[in-house]
Amino acid sequence: MTQSVPLIQGHCDARFAGVRDAFEANFAERGELGAAVTVRVGGQSVVDLWGGWADGGRTVAWERDTLVNVWSTTKGPTALCAHVLMDRGLLDPDAPVATYWPQFAAAGKASLPVRYLLSHRAGLAGLREPHTLAELYDWELTTGRLAAMEPWWEPGSRSGYHAITYGFLVGEVIRRITGLLPGEFLRKEITGPLGIDFTIGLPGKDAGRAAELVHPPAAVTGEQAAVYAQLEPVALAALANPPLGAAEANTPAWRAAEIPAANGHGTARAVAALYDIFARRGLAGDRRVLSPEAAERAREGQGACRDLVLGAGFDHDTEVALGLWLSGPNGSYGPNPRAFGHDGLGGSCGLADPEAEVGMGYVMNRMGPHIADDPRKMALIDAVYAPL
Repeated sequence: MTQSVPLIQGHCDARFAGVRDAFEANFAERGELGAAVTVRVGGQSVVDLWGGWADGGRTVAWERDTLVNVWSTTKGPTALCAHVLMDRGLLDPDAPVATYWPQFAAAGKASLPVRYLLSHRAGLAGLREPHTLAELYDWELTTGRLAAMEPWWEPGSRSGYHAITYGFLVGEVIRRITGLLPGEFLRKEITGPLGIDFTIGLPGKDAGRAAELVHPPAAVTGEQAAVYAQLEPVALAALANPPLGAAEANTPAWRAAEIPAANGHGTARAVAALYDIFARRGLAGDRRVLSPEAAERAREGQGACRDLVLGAGFDHDTEVALGLWLSGPNGSYGPNPRAFGHDGLGGSCGLADPEAEVGMGYVMNRMGPHIADDPRKMALIDAVYAPL
């Protein structure tokens, strides 16, 4: 059903007019409520658009500086923190996790390397015991349970998407090395110095700028429930222990917590700037955040397979690198199979393509039914690459 297109603000270079057309079509044809998209090419902003509503009641306009929870698009910035530490010689991806986090050696994990955490191959996709939201907000409790647990499958043998646990696992290694939780390390070392409007969690001072996440239509959530009912125990542990959605993410408790896999808040401009660091082989403007070698390591593929958690939602194999997913033959991040990025539950994404020097961020508040490759995101990516 066609709906009206709200006022779209911002700028779009003439060469990329198709991106504006696709952005408008998302509102007219794909149920968009409020959203923003930013595209950088060669380090320059060529598209920076926003429009729609920041709340489900359509009373608050989406503004230039509107922030929104981007779910798993957060994993890219968290991975960036780990790659900064690798680049400084403080973190070895092939060292056992227990080198930095001794308690992690429990339950046969003494030799499990850090790269398995980054590539979702650690076998710790979700906790085996029921884990409540209040417990999820307790960093020490959650990381302690992960350190003690036995993997679901043989670590390293294949990937199984660590939807929420990824941030605690990688984040605790960051904390053990630096003494800082990943959100604070990100702010101190990257977003603060570069002026990037992105945080893990949401500071109280920014609450007034945050968009309200809105559930998919009831018919869609019903379909999702039917799919979840058929999932294997490991997939249920990864995706629904505890259950999370728009209602939870809109609460002050969620926004105040440190969930480095899923509660990053930012603008599309900020997401694009962070992923553009990978696209420009470590550069942000004239500042070097990573060496070219470290930036390249981030997309070091760990082997394509049918993911143990996401496999039910895809009809193809996928390949995760060290913290981000490769575009691959299915083109999740454009036609370059070596492009890479990360999607957030319900639609958002960050994209990095070093060959085309493209960095992109797309954020929205009406969640779709897809864990990845939302039609709105794919329409925008197709439009970005059309003139390239």
